[in-house]
Amino acid sequence: MSFDFAPGWPAWFTLLTITLFGLCIGSFLNVCAYRLPLGQSVVHPRSRCTTCGRTLTWFDNLPVVSWLVLAGRCRTCKAPVSWMYPAVEAVTAIVFVITYLTYGLTLLSLVRVVFGCALIVLFVTDLQHKILPNAITLPGIVVGFVCSFFLPPGWLSSLIGLAIGGGFLLAMAEAYYRFRGQEGLGMGDVKLLAMIGAFLGGKLVLLTLGVASFTGSIAGGLLIASGRGSMKYALPFGTFLAIGALFAATWGDPIADWYFRFYQ
Repeated sequence: MSFDFAPGWPAWFTLLTITLFGLCIGSFLNVCAYRLPLGQSVVHPRSRCTTCGRTLTWFDNLPVVSWLVLAGRCRTCKAPVSWMYPAVEAVTAIVFVITYLTYGLTLLSLVRVVFGCALIVLFVTDLQHKILPNAITLPGIVVGFVCSFFLPPGWLSSLIGLAIGGGFLLAMAEAYYRFRGQEGLGMGDVKLLAMIGAFLGGKLVLLTLGVASFTGSIAGGLLIASGRGSMKYALPFGTFLAIGALFAATWGDPIADWYFRFYQ
């Protein structure tokens, strides 16, 4: 089902509106990524400098622009502000635009944007804290499965994806623990892949896992080669699952269809 929220608008204006909206949502995702691991509310209090505690004014909180104007520093205490903040805002805007260009203004586009926003927050929290908050993954599993009754991939594929996603990593974690005597994967990764399976279905959850394993192997190899890690270094696998899921949600269907044709 498609809809037109602005009949008569030129295409460039629609694209600009979606980009600006994505930047604003990205600013909120930064709040979620910072506060959820700390167990804080994402709606109160207002955004403030994490160093001096000063409440940010609206012109200090403009997505990307404020960070550039202030040269990545707090206006008051001059403490550095992480580049991750404008990066999250920019990536969120890109996800909004790519989703619009791929699916148009449809209900599926809305669901995929919500899914993408959840993945962005999980990417950041796992990268910075090695935490994948249940406040996102568990409701995400439910939302993904419920939406599949009305939208692709369909409830059966969603159920299969959920089972494959959760079951595969759970089996891997158990096997690793029995073989090495220590945990190799956390339950957060299991819940995240189950959420991905619920949203994307069986075929695309396998593609997600493949992309995540490939990118994770490259990152691990680079860390070892640079001397910054070892074979025992625990990579935040959830970050690579998020990357794989964003890739699969956008370009996965034609790639999966091309691959499975070899087995038909």
